[in-house]
Amino acid sequence: PYAVGERLVQPDLAASLAAISERGADAFYKGATADAIVKASGEKGGILARADFENYAVRELKPATCDYRGYEIISSPPPSSGGVIICEILNVLEFYPLSYLGAGSAETVHVMVEVMRHAYVDRNSALGDPGFVDNPVAKLLDKNYAREIREKIDPFRAGVSQELMPKGFGESSETTHYSIIDNDGNAVAVTYTLNGSFGAGVVAAGTGILLNNEMDDFTQKPGVPNLYGLVQGEANAIAPQKTPLSSMSPTILAKDGKPFMVIGSPGGSRIITITLEAIVNVVDHGMNIQEAIDAPRIHHQWLPDTVYIEPFGLSPDTEKLLTGMGYRLDLAEATWGQAAGILVGGKSLAEIEKGGGARYNGAIDSRAASGKAIGY
Repeated sequence: PYAVGERLVQPDLAASLAAISERGADAFYKGATADAIVKASGEKGGILARADFENYAVRELKPATCDYRGYEIISSPPPSSGGVIICEILNVLEFYPLSYLGAGSAETVHVMVEVMRHAYVDRNSALGDPGFVDNPVAKLLDKNYAREIREKIDPFRAGVSQELMPKGFGESSETTHYSIIDNDGNAVAVTYTLNGSFGAGVVAAGTGILLNNEMDDFTQKPGVPNLYGLVQGEANAIAPQKTPLSSMSPTILAKDGKPFMVIGSPGGSRIITITLEAIVNVVDHGMNIQEAIDAPRIHHQWLPDTVYIEPFGLSPDTEKLLTGMGYRLDLAEATWGQAAGILVGGKSLAEIEKGGGARYNGAIDSRAASGKAIGY
């Protein structure tokens, strides 16, 4: 690998990006770049064809939206599961006084884990490409459905994931996210991914472009975990011209019709909970944007039935209480995610409410090996 200070020059990739900049999408989908990718696929036994590129069209879909404690959440719709599942979780959390229970308390972690457990069942079994699946988005975002989930949560005991197994029954840290807002208040949250490390590990000769391995985000076999442990159902089965379900969660929060927060992260199946916890940390726990992103994370995705906790994420007392409630804890040796966020109007919710602070405050995850928050 290159050392710090060494320069990686990628002339083939530069030429590909320059062609797209000059000639638009056709330079990728209908030119020599498409031919090179088809050739690279064929040489490795793949079945990509020129027609796959020529017939592809980007779909502009209505975002997933919900309200949480007076804030409008605007996020990615299926075939990304992120926006729907974040909203489903927030709809249930709204029943609980999280600011009173406190960040990192056993009560708060218990509530959040149980809601994650129920929401990931829906994520893994009900959602898929809207061109192929009738996604039950209206049901999942209904406040009455949130009430049904809350009523199933035992306030004193951990739930059991196997008891939630539906009938008929993937991304990695190679994902990238950036958040941007301009002088006019136009906000952009973008997440994109190759899936695994360097995708499929194949470069289309002469283009500098890596082929992804997004096929793993499909359900290869119902009930069998993918590369990142997600157990999924038929709604996300592989099919021609179908887009796999993802966890990407580029999200914008608005207050009174104006941008308030821009947030997102890489992290595979944990993207949803990373983004969710940053929102809760700001709105419920009063953290500033840097604190909200840097705060220790927890994660539960239904199966495996394990609560993942970042190093030193919870106090020994809290861990003991959760274990006593029946939780299986995995005290991770490494952190996860690299969130990037912006808060508009002040450094924290308290400052914003007072009308003080700078107009924009950006933060890059302290876990990040690269990236930074800049203004210009």
